[in-house]
Amino acid sequence: MSTLLIRNGTLLTDRLTYKADILIENDRIREIAPSFPLTAADRVIDADGMLVMPGGVDVHTHMDMPFGGTTSADDFETGTRAAAYGGTTTIVDFAIQPKGTKMRDALDTWWQKAEGKVCIDYGLHMIVTDLGTSGLEDMDDLVREGVASFKLFMAYPNVLMVDDATIFRALGQTAKNGALICMHAENGGVIDVLVQKALAEGKTAPIQHALTRPVRAEAEAVNRAIALAEMAGTPIYIVHLSSEDALNQVREARDRGIPAFAETCPQYLLLSIEELERPNFEGAKYVFTPPLRERHHLSKLWDGLRHDHLQVVSTDHCPFCFADQKQLGKDDFTKIPNGGPGVENRLQLIWHYGVNAGKISANRFVELVSTTPAKLFGMYPRKGALQAGSDADIVIWDPNAEHTISVETHHMRVDYSMFEGFKVRGNVRQVISRGEVVVENNKFQGRVGRGQFLKRAARGGAWN
Repeated sequence: MSTLLIRNGTLLTDRLTYKADILIENDRIREIAPSFPLTAADRVIDADGMLVMPGGVDVHTHMDMPFGGTTSADDFETGTRAAAYGGTTTIVDFAIQPKGTKMRDALDTWWQKAEGKVCIDYGLHMIVTDLGTSGLEDMDDLVREGVASFKLFMAYPNVLMVDDATIFRALGQTAKNGALICMHAENGGVIDVLVQKALAEGKTAPIQHALTRPVRAEAEAVNRAIALAEMAGTPIYIVHLSSEDALNQVREARDRGIPAFAETCPQYLLLSIEELERPNFEGAKYVFTPPLRERHHLSKLWDGLRHDHLQVVSTDHCPFCFADQKQLGKDDFTKIPNGGPGVENRLQLIWHYGVNAGKISANRFVELVSTTPAKLFGMYPRKGALQAGSDADIVIWDPNAEHTISVETHHMRVDYSMFEGFKVRGNVRQVISRGEVVVENNKFQGRVGRGQFLKRAARGGAWN
């Protein structure tokens, strides 16, 4: 039995801020009390002047993901190690069902990708591309395996996109089995027409990626996805929401009492469409989907986070190196691999530009990056909580630590940072995953392969 005591810190949860000590036994929090004697544990961490919060939960990452003839640069080892450096102790990644195959085969493939590599705990969503004749039963089987969420695409025709009937059937099944549908909401058919028109006119630069994916194409699809979920009588979760227009659809649905949830990402809160106009093809670094929007959308998304119209901040971490992978689209923006790096910087960016800037409270920060994603995706209170019996996934946060985000300092396996040169105040001092100190003094102290697969529960606790 190993014991660890965190003392003299200020505990920060989604609801409370208070002084207390945390006693950890093996991989769980044993007790929280005003104080414990120094002799209560094998090791003592003095957190005086620090904030002690639950580890970050990032429910949208793409490690070792094939896309456009290449594969995302971070695998489950480098990606989860980088996540740990940034204070994230749990991720939920995506397994992809190839058309014409069974979902269980895809699950086995992604388990193999992760085996022996994950540095923190992880779960999996299943990307559904083909329900076929037995797909609905496959969904039930996966829920029993702990895969309690499924992602469907309204974009990428002939690759990932499914029609409304397939979406409605999947939603109907989750109404029965308690899983949650995650929706990539863009009108893929209309976007495809706009893309082909741009190419025919010789418009091939990275900026065309944004110009051919207008905000109304996102808003229309969000509205349609919510309507389908409403007809099916089940909740829905909109991934990587990027615009005020789409946000309005979620807000209006929630105002009517519809269980619609949505996430956004740091890039949509801090970057704008001008990034895609950078010279020397540098704009390709900012090609991801949905695209960056005009600057006026940024403040509206922050408002959405503050007022709970948006419930989660994830990263959609899907890195491709600029030197070779992004160059695949040098002469055709449609061939630029879609995705960007961010799993390491989420907490730094949302703390600095959210909490420090007065846009959200410190408690709301914990709610957005840890507690609510854990609740929605069936991991709470094992994850996302500081309470007796919860996994000892804990971040000791120095609110005064200054850091400059850069490719020179990050640990993601990619040759650029989307937030190069951003100066932040607030950073991790120690990161604890299931009772083990995995990051300390900016060094990874954990063991590769120590992460566990999480069997997540259906009917997430934050649905009501």
